[in-house]
Amino acid sequence: MQVPTGTTLGQALKVASLVGSGGEAKVLIQAGEVFVNGEIETRRSRKLYEGDVVDVGDERLEVG
Repeated sequence: MQVPTGTTLGQALKVASLVGSGGEAKVLIQAGEVFVNGEIETRRSRKLYEGDVVDVGDERLEVG
């Protein structure tokens, strides 16, 4: 799935229906289960830019 540039990580997870709420996104991110460009990301507010790749389990989001 593709998400728009400038979206925060928490918003991207909601847009992709990987979580149902911001609270669920926070728990998933802080648990170290979300990777941005191959590295664990623990900031829900991280802005995503064109070319970023977000991996959560078997799901992959591309930004751009």
